[in-house]
Amino acid sequence: MPVEHNEFRSVVHGVANDAGGRVDTRHEPHGGGAIAVLSGRPLLPNTGIPINLDWVREVRVNTSAVERRTQSHVARRTVKKEWQAAWLLRAITCMDLTTLSGDDTDERVRRLCAKARHPIQQELEQKLGIEELQIKVAAVCVYHTFVETALHALEGSGVHVAAVSTGFPAGLSPLAERVNEIRRSVEAGAHEIDVVITRAHVFGGRWQALYDEVAAFKQACGSAHMKVILGAGDLLTLRNVGRASVVAMMAGADFIKTNGGGFQAGGRHSHGEAVHRVAGDDQRGARAVVAAGGNVPLRRQRLAE
Repeated sequence: MPVEHNEFRSVVHGVANDAGGRVDTRHEPHGGGAIAVLSGRPLLPNTGIPINLDWVREVRVNTSAVERRTQSHVARRTVKKEWQAAWLLRAITCMDLTTLSGDDTDERVRRLCAKARHPIQQELEQKLGIEELQIKVAAVCVYHTFVETALHALEGSGVHVAAVSTGFPAGLSPLAERVNEIRRSVEAGAHEIDVVITRAHVFGGRWQALYDEVAAFKQACGSAHMKVILGAGDLLTLRNVGRASVVAMMAGADFIKTNGGGFQAGGRHSHGEAVHRVAGDDQRGARAVVAAGGNVPLRRQRLAE
């Protein structure tokens, strides 16, 4: 890449300030209890607000507008050269590396943690002149069984350990069991908990039941950050996705994820756009960070997000 190292490092740091300072700080010591930084200020965990069913029913998503917007994202030119590389590096620091396979082993988790500590090849770091930036991912996400393994493998790195919970991916086990599952992972040392919602509550418009469910999850999480996986590919309409997002924010979601690994119905770019539009609005004090969940197969598409 024909760019001086000092110039490139300044570009990388500049990227953090572009995009309104929306930077994942989960692995930074000074981040404290903040889940991210918004416009230069720490974004504190979402404590939730009482549900207002009128606000939920008011949510509308213009499907045709969302589809047009998402098509324009992947068609237009993205940033180029050193700026593109800088944005890709920033994206790495916001990623959760995940292994959620039925054949997972301790050794596989340790390998993933090693990748989380050093996601970029040393040779490439030297060519870019970014060794001192110590680029690493934000978290490693595993099943509860492997929380202890991940904690030991990531000790001292600042990379968080996230545990999928609440009967992931279906989320159909009894509520008491799902809540206890969260508590066990928190007691084991997980920094973040990924929960899945009961999609039937969305289909039936049972917003109070969905709110109560997510609020119970939030209480069980304690000081751990809670990421609510919507399973957007299962929710059929973008309006359902939008309304479920609002309820999750009211109930205390720190992060809203469109989808996750292990879902038969995959997420679409339009799901992320719909959630972003709803979560970006002022929800009377409820605020959450939006995360595109699932695989990331297209670099250019995800950069557009």
